[in-house]
Amino acid sequence: MEIILWIGFYFLAFYAFLPALISRIFGFRVFMKGISDTDIALTFDDGPDPVYTPKLLDLLKRTGAKGTFFVVGENAERHPDIIARIHAEGHVIGIHNYVHHTNWFMRPSTVKRQIHRTSDVIKRITGSRPMYYRPPWGIVNVFDFANLGYLQIVLWSELFGDWRKRVGAEKLYKRMKRKLKPGQVFLLHDCGITFGADRDAPASTISALERILDDGKQLGFRFVGIDDMIAVTERAKNAKISARRDAKSPISRGEPADDNQQAIGPVKKIIVSLWMVYEKVFHVLFRLRPVGTSHFFNYRIRKYSGPPLDFVEGQTLRSGDQIMEIHFDNQMLFDLSMKSKSTMQVGIRIIREMQGALPDMARELAIAPKGDQVKALYGISMIHRGADVLGYETFELPKSMFSWMTNLYLRFLIRVIHPSGNERVRGKGDTMNPRMIVMPREMLLSWADESSPRKRRPANKNSAEIESAASISADREVELADFEESTIGKLV
Repeated sequence: MEIILWIGFYFLAFYAFLPALISRIFGFRVFMKGISDTDIALTFDDGPDPVYTPKLLDLLKRTGAKGTFFVVGENAERHPDIIARIHAEGHVIGIHNYVHHTNWFMRPSTVKRQIHRTSDVIKRITGSRPMYYRPPWGIVNVFDFANLGYLQIVLWSELFGDWRKRVGAEKLYKRMKRKLKPGQVFLLHDCGITFGADRDAPASTISALERILDDGKQLGFRFVGIDDMIAVTERAKNAKISARRDAKSPISRGEPADDNQQAIGPVKKIIVSLWMVYEKVFHVLFRLRPVGTSHFFNYRIRKYSGPPLDFVEGQTLRSGDQIMEIHFDNQMLFDLSMKSKSTMQVGIRIIREMQGALPDMARELAIAPKGDQVKALYGISMIHRGADVLGYETFELPKSMFSWMTNLYLRFLIRVIHPSGNERVRGKGDTMNPRMIVMPREMLLSWADESSPRKRRPANKNSAEIESAASISADREVELADFEESTIGKLV
């Protein structure tokens, strides 16, 4: 059951939840809001509707405003004359799937067929294929970023609940008026036949929009298609980039450079931020607890569900036995890596942290729920030498879907936190496989006595040797980097 929950968690996180989070919070591979002094983009979903879309087009024509219509393919097929009019009057047409179904509940190939079918319908009517796509409810899956090809995903900066009739024209107008600012991408609806919408709700939308268009004109705003908004935004971004290039560097301003802080690009910032959110969700779902006061490690107590593990001193860990499963705090690990000059420094620090945390881990057994039943300290790491210095024993992780997904996650972890993670994964990927590192209960309890020399002297000696080697010979750094990569115990 534990394995099924893990697989389900990984699937939902990587297929649905995380891609939606990336796109919504960080704007990765999507357009949500523009940069403009005068322009506002009006977008309309779910149409065309035989009653309300023509009325909306009349309003836009009368006021000289342009809009973007993300149409549902089956509706477009039923009303080709309306699609032709939208195109002829200079509005932008985008895709909103062939049927109004969420991408979370469709396979990637099904989403692709929905998009292609709608694109074919629009091309038959207008002679050209659309370039913009808005998934229903703004929900994307992980494959949408790669499978959409030439299409630009467009979300929104503001939505107003206009699919509900009870909102009414007056309240809708007030909501829109508060958000009437340049750069906004308004999400509105010209059709009310989709699930959860009210059939006549677009009547209130058109009534409120008429007043908004008048207000915008008085303020000097333009209402443009999404193509114009994207073009204006790109010009503004390019101007900012040019301005940054012309700005003086910290060195030219007489400010000292931070040699210890690793550079991080915008894509990695997105990945790291997403990773931290993922970790918080993981901690809540699996009820992780901190170890001691350093907050470098977290743990949970659960039942072991793998094959029997025979320890050197004769004990055996069996399926159903309680274990203390240890986890790194990923924010601490990332901050440490970014402030380290080399992989060797990362290794030395993590060895010290693990060594310093073992007494706290041992003492946790006395206060944690079911701590008295724990048979071993347990974690999953990349293959490494040297874990035995701290008292760990290592075991192969059985081949399974869990080990495969764990391997993917650990490679991702190395790429994110390691100063040269990409190079390490590419250069040594074939030798990186997850292993179980396990410390028997008796060995862990021996760490609770601060005066006990058991296993403590070798660990200190090991750290000292690494530090000594760092100062004696630069030629040893490659060897030590191999050591620390295999020793730091990149736990799940």
